[in-house]
Amino acid sequence: MGRMPLADRRRQLTEAAIRAMTRDGVARTTTRSIAAEAGLSLSVFHYCFDSKQALLESVIETITEHCIRVVREALRPRATLHETIRAGFQAYWDHVVAHPGEHMLTYELTQYALRQTGFAHLARRQHQLYSDTYGDLIDQLRTAMDFELAAPTPVLARYLAAMTDGLTLRFLVLGDEEAASEILDMITDHVTGLVRVPAP
Repeated sequence: MGRMPLADRRRQLTEAAIRAMTRDGVARTTTRSIAAEAGLSLSVFHYCFDSKQALLESVIETITEHCIRVVREALRPRATLHETIRAGFQAYWDHVVAHPGEHMLTYELTQYALRQTGFAHLARRQHQLYSDTYGDLIDQLRTAMDFELAAPTPVLARYLAAMTDGLTLRFLVLGDEEAASEILDMITDHVTGLVRVPAP
């Protein structure tokens, strides 16, 4: 059997870490338990990741990728911009409802990083990644549907990251899907109201 490329092995271990941390919590998940979850030796883990910080950064990026992949697919142009934006939010929300444990893990990762000496930059990186991802999605939509915004893209991206982050945490605590849908409708209305369609 041929040797698996390093990038693929890192992905395998990262996905195993996400499963283990979602099940057992960040603090209780060890490198040994991650290796066991992946069906690999501990030496392979240390070959792929030289520190726990490197692993956690990979976990944060991969969890974000899981969710954003479905949003990108949903953001295809529809009859109106409002419908397109709402479809993107719905794709995100469907992922939250289908994978609550994974989204709960994102908050645990933030708290863990802030409490561990030398790990705080991971929490900052995590939330910057959220804003950067929204910025990319906004640019994707602007290219596809040709519109201008009344607010700078970085500002709107940070606003969307803060709104969906808070909404997700509220749902994980209260489990109120109907209220979440109403709030997503409101955010969609607000974002659509910031759009200026160029004159012909």
